Amino acid sequence: MAEVKVIGFWPSPFVMRPQIALHMKSVESEYIEDTLQQKSELLLKSNPVHKKIPVLLHNDKPICESLVIVEYIDEAFPSGPSILPSDTYDRAIQRFWAAYIDDKWFPTFRELLYSQSEEVNVATIEKVKEGLALFEDAFVKCSKGKPFFSGDKIGYLDIAFGSFIGWLRAVAKMCNIAEFLNEEETPNLFTWSERFCADDAVKDYMPETDKLMEFGRLIQAKFKSQS
Repeated sequence: MAEVKVIGFWPSPFVMRPQIALHMKSVESEYIEDTLQQKSELLLKSNPVHKKIPVLLHNDKPICESLVIVEYIDEAFPSGPSILPSDTYDRAIQRFWAAYIDDKWFPTFRELLYSQSEEVNVATIEKVKEGLALFEDAFVKCSKGKPFFSGDKIGYLDIAFGSFIGWLRAVAKMCNIAEFLNEEETPNLFTWSERFCADDAVKDYMPETDKLMEFGRLIQAKFKSQS
């Protein structure tokens, strides 16, 4: 029986984060697929506060919230490559941007799946792009000329933002617009995203764009029927 388990749901970008981190650390784990329709007893027992995925079970002890889990993996399995920067300032900066992604940028991006108004979508797309412009600048400063936010290898902020690449591609197609990450508007992020998705720690966990689009349309249909 695996001492490390991940409770997740395949379309979730937040579930990708611990999966990538565990792969980077060469930690074997068992993946337990849950559903949003009828949450399992294991999930409700493991995360009674938020009742959300992902949950990491390490020797049956639950750790919740994706970024907390990534930091836990980094500390609990020190033999693999470091995920968080060793420099105190760099570590603080990456945590700042990771928090911005989850608290500010993602809620705006998520509106594109729920909005039924074309006018709202146009305004929301611009807000999403404004956030990506900030990330473009952050990449230049954090990467210091290297391939990833964390330098030569994938690290904390790469995982935090990279987990949304699949949905960025899917939502762009669903909205019939150009890719959010492209060579003209976000050249550094575009190149970074290609490297990130091709990395051995990532490629097996990145959902296919068409499958995400199919799931996204189900979300839209459900939301429309309830409105």
